[in-house]
Amino acid sequence: MQANNEVDKPHIGPSTIGLAPAGGAAAPRQVAPVSVVVPCYRCADTIGPAVASVAAQALIPAEVLLVDDCSGDGTLERLHEVARGYPVGWVKVLTLPRNGGPSAARNLGWAHARQTYVAFLDADDTWHPEKLSIQMKALAEDPQIALIAHSMNVQSRTQPPPVVRYPVTVRVLPPKLPLLGSPFPTASIVLRRDLPFRFDENRRRAEDFMLWAQVLLSGHRCARIDPVLASWHKAPFGVGGLSGDMPAMYAAARDVRRSLHALGLLSWPRMRAADALSLLRYGRRIVLTRARRFSARPQAVPLDQAS
Repeated sequence: MQANNEVDKPHIGPSTIGLAPAGGAAAPRQVAPVSVVVPCYRCADTIGPAVASVAAQALIPAEVLLVDDCSGDGTLERLHEVARGYPVGWVKVLTLPRNGGPSAARNLGWAHARQTYVAFLDADDTWHPEKLSIQMKALAEDPQIALIAHSMNVQSRTQPPPVVRYPVTVRVLPPKLPLLGSPFPTASIVLRRDLPFRFDENRRRAEDFMLWAQVLLSGHRCARIDPVLASWHKAPFGVGGLSGDMPAMYAAARDVRRSLHALGLLSWPRMRAADALSLLRYGRRIVLTRARRFSARPQAVPLDQAS
């Protein structure tokens, strides 16, 4: 699905908008030319804090696009409720006619985005209040950057956002696939809306890895900054349900590398080197997961101590 092309020239400087919860006084605030796309699937309990973290930005985006992926559980009603809590038109709700996974949801949002830049946020993650102001400053200083990312962490929702240490260094990445994982967490991404790529809707896993790799390996200028400017809110890897997806995630990442090689974007030697390192990491994660599960098991109580 292709995005529209109503914005022909990049506009990076902020404009102003009044943003406040419905019924509240809206003081003018600076706005970034950014459309935020949030794929939503059965996320009624988490979408409120996710959008609130966007509204709390020091430099707020021009629009937020919530895309319901045919949840069928009351999520759509909750999305409209969240949208009504903000000025009319700032939060827009889109729907997919059938469940298509995060790729289809993000592509639909991307197609409806009307700003120069698109940012992504998952419905159970949150942003640091300084995220967009820092990234847009970097883009203003280097408009040739097509994609910019940053670090993320895992923390509870009740913890304060990590402290940002200044000055922030912008590191332009070489057009090579990193051998040790992706430097582009999805909720960290801000990219040019007019890039000629979209998420592969045939992929349910590692679809984000595929897209970021295509952008990087095709020669577009990609950058990363070190501060933690977004957070995942989930158990450590291997403790929760995510650990059950490890074999599928490993296979999906391996398939992405095969696809990149077939497209002529990844050499055979580098693909094989990445495969070898990925296998080592996969084995390490299995060991760590089993260790965590074992330590989390209830310990048997000796009979002479049982009540």
